[in-house]
Amino acid sequence: MATLYITSAETFSGKSALCVGLGVRFGNDGLKAGYMKPINTHCLLREGVAYDEDVAFAKQVFSMPESLEILCPVALTPAKYEQQLRGPETDYEPRLMEAFDAVSAGRDVMVLEGGRSLREGYIVGLPPKHVVELLKARPILVVKYDDGMMVDRVLTAQSYFGDVLMGVVINEVPRTRLDHVQDVVTGYLTRHGIPVLGVLRKDQLLAAPSVAELAEGLQAEILCSADHTQELVEHMLVGAMSVESALTYFRRKPNKAVITGGDRADIQLAALETSTRCLILTGNLYPSAAVLNRAEELDVPVLLSNLDTLSAVDIIEGYFGRSRFQQPAKIDRFMALLAEYFDFATLYKGLGLSPK
Repeated sequence: MATLYITSAETFSGKSALCVGLGVRFGNDGLKAGYMKPINTHCLLREGVAYDEDVAFAKQVFSMPESLEILCPVALTPAKYEQQLRGPETDYEPRLMEAFDAVSAGRDVMVLEGGRSLREGYIVGLPPKHVVELLKARPILVVKYDDGMMVDRVLTAQSYFGDVLMGVVINEVPRTRLDHVQDVVTGYLTRHGIPVLGVLRKDQLLAAPSVAELAEGLQAEILCSADHTQELVEHMLVGAMSVESALTYFRRKPNKAVITGGDRADIQLAALETSTRCLILTGNLYPSAAVLNRAEELDVPVLLSNLDTLSAVDIIEGYFGRSRFQQPAKIDRFMALLAEYFDFATLYKGLGLSPK
């Protein structure tokens, strides 16, 4: 059996997406793939029980019968963190090994999802390098493209893991920088003994939050078309112009959220005549019946927020590139990117696997 450990040097780099994408590909190739998240040091509580949304989604994608407690055996809630600080300290290694043995039985390949960085897990005696050694895994680093410290982060991971590092995936590369990364950056890393398994271009859809996520973040009331809040918002525009220029402005961006004051019925109606995923009305000003009726006809949710426009924009901007990956449209798009840009031949060869 082969085991992969997907890790990253920073948050929101695409680690969970790669885990899901590899799981889907392995399954399509006839391999029995399993999933685990050995450690979660930032665990949420749901009804008093540790819960990880990424693990719950991966459980569904990988068709795993095991419980969430088995798939994420070391879930560090605030109470457990405090207990570890005060003592006596819990030895979590046996729990991890027992869960891994149970989940991996009968599998061709295991995909392990690492934490938010290479600095996690030390408090429970299970830093990434030790987990890799215990579970005989091959780490793959997912790094988000930037013009600054990206290469240093990759070299740091190489220094940390040593020769067991299987390679790196450079994610969210702008189209204008693809050639540079594929030629210059890849050449540099290859010369330094680091295989580049994939250079994935930036895709607006993958960074898009859903209407529901925006409504949750704004604590907004959904006035209509609540059954269409899973639609993805790829752009955001503020409707603060004259109605004469509004249509031309709104037509520039498809699949957008339009933010405007609740009293700007003219702007709201203009936005609804273009590709708009939702209207976000600020100032807690209720829209006119004409706007609500038209939005209902077009299945466009209208969100009512008590925030001012600037505050709403600040919150919404924080969701782009940090949204959930669970939507089917995102999975399909990411699988297409992997098919185009990921080196599955090198991956399979390194793991000693082949499609069945």
